[in-house]
Amino acid sequence: MPKRERARCQRQFGSDFHSFPEALKRVLRQDPDIIMVGEMRDLETIAAALTLAETGHLVFATLHTPNAIQTIDRIVDVFPPYQQQQIRTQLSLSLRAIVAQRLVPCSHGGRIAQREVLINTPAVANIIRDNRAPELTSVLQTGRDTGMCTFGKHAKELYKEGQIDKETYDWVKEG
Repeated sequence: MPKRERARCQRQFGSDFHSFPEALKRVLRQDPDIIMVGEMRDLETIAAALTLAETGHLVFATLHTPNAIQTIDRIVDVFPPYQQQQIRTQLSLSLRAIVAQRLVPCSHGGRIAQREVLINTPAVANIIRDNRAPELTSVLQTGRDTGMCTFGKHAKELYKEGQIDKETYDWVKEG
């Protein structure tokens, strides 16, 4: 198998570029395989991440939300109402997964990540596009065979593995 060379290029807002449209042009010229956007705090950053994802790039980004489902609403709600349907469509086509996590007390000391995973299956894509977010809860709860997991199910796994104690489990099991 031929050895494939990898290069990591890091660019920083303010020192390497001064606007996200400028950054977008520069990033696309380098033909990256993976792009890490960092925290998506504003419309401009979210729009840039969506554009990068739509062009077929694997984009990782962070967003502060309480769970996977509310991440979708947070992304869409940043945009003005007249753009929200377009954003839902973009998300439904380019999103691969949302992983929400929070750190909870570990039974061995320190903290451990409790996760919730929402995979963008065709059913999830339709729900996102059609603005039927409340339906995502049941899809998430029944989607284990496609790799989905609720905070509650993951808490149960952590408890069974001895990673968290009963008190922590009771505190975090409802998500």
